[in-house]
Amino acid sequence: MGTSSKQNRADRQAIVAAARAEMKKGERRRSLWIYGTSAVVAIALVATVTTVFIVSQQSKDAVSAAADKPISGVKSFDGLSRDHVANEVSFPALPPVGGDHAADLTNCGVYTQPVDTWRAVHSLEHGAVWITYRSDLPQDQIDALTTAAAANPYELLSPYPDLPAPVIASAWGKQLQLDGADDPRLPVFLQAYLQGPQTPEPGAPCSGGVQG
Repeated sequence: MGTSSKQNRADRQAIVAAARAEMKKGERRRSLWIYGTSAVVAIALVATVTTVFIVSQQSKDAVSAAADKPISGVKSFDGLSRDHVANEVSFPALPPVGGDHAADLTNCGVYTQPVDTWRAVHSLEHGAVWITYRSDLPQDQIDALTTAAAANPYELLSPYPDLPAPVIASAWGKQLQLDGADDPRLPVFLQAYLQGPQTPEPGAPCSGGVQG
């Protein structure tokens, strides 16, 4: 009886040991699978981020290179006066690209209503680019313009009545009519003229003025 009991205990211990060994094997397999999957995901994520960064950098480089060349369709206006005057004046272009203007500027930023033209010219004097668009521009295009403008502290975005083009980009003495928010010339214009060499007062702020 004693021998049989000992044998039974030995058998049970052998079964438990075998079960534990199998569990450990399963755990090792799961760990290897988890770590392997995590490594694959991490590698894929790094590759994706790297690819996005490279593509983004290539896009920036292409825009910078294009900005160093003449931009098709840009009109230039010379001999613009830049006095601060108490009375509103007429401008050589609408939206204006320069001329006598208000002593206060329009703070750069995004506006959903037309801004004061007379003050916006002061913003251009400080190196701002003013992006204006028709009120009937599709909302997805307005959203795209808004996102871009929010990233540029020297960009002014607003609707403008009776524009001759869907979107118009204006800087001091420079203007470009655009087919829409996705016109590839828009980022090039911004690169060339946002605080560009045409700026009468480079480094002057585009804040501390009037909203709108």
